Amino acid sequence: MARFAGFPAGKSRLTRLPAVFFTDLLSEIDHLGELKVTLYAFWFLDRMEGELRFIRYQDFARDKVLLAGLGGQPDAGLEALNESLERSVQRGTMLRVQPAGNLDEAIYFINSPRGKAAAAALENREWSPQDTARVPQTLEMERPNIFRLYEQNIGPLTPLIADALREAEATYPMEWIAEAVRAAVEANVRRWRYIDAILRARLEREPNGTTRRETEKDRRKYVEGEFGDFIEH
Repeated sequence: MARFAGFPAGKSRLTRLPAVFFTDLLSEIDHLGELKVTLYAFWFLDRMEGELRFIRYQDFARDKVLLAGLGGQPDAGLEALNESLERSVQRGTMLRVQPAGNLDEAIYFINSPRGKAAAAALENREWSPQDTARVPQTLEMERPNIFRLYEQNIGPLTPLIADALREAEATYPMEWIAEAVRAAVEANVRRWRYIDAILRARLEREPNGTTRRETEKDRRKYVEGEFGDFIEH
């Protein structure tokens, strides 16, 4: 089981859930996938703007983080997604409008007065999803950039690493952190101690926070010079 690194300090964006979700619905949901897609729908719609709020089937299907959480591998994730969405529709949590029976074109709404009105208007062809401007959003995009940078290049997060990343983000320019991570990858030393050493040394050289690109000579120094102790030969 991967351990959660904890909620970050400071202000975090919140997702609103109606109280009836906890009082009437939560105890009835007995399928983990159904619970996940339901919470995802509330998260997704809460970040939309305007009166017409809906989720395309493809919005669910294209979110790699969601699919991984549902089934691991892409094919298994899609299969689990389809079952979970069907359960949410059968329970009445979500409404689905499916043109010509094509699941790929399906549109989902939360079963609320506003959702019912939007679904009915769509079925009556009073509006079209293609005419609605939308900002792309996925769970991966929502995650803090520094965490994503670390996971994509160095390794999985741990609570200690997550705390170190938050401290680094508050101390150094993001450009410095990205360059230090790149230097670690190029040196094949995927460890936070190495990255932290680069950042501390750079802060000593540039105490006023002036940013600049490290030259190839500087990167070579990381491997052969003052950071050599962090590399296993």
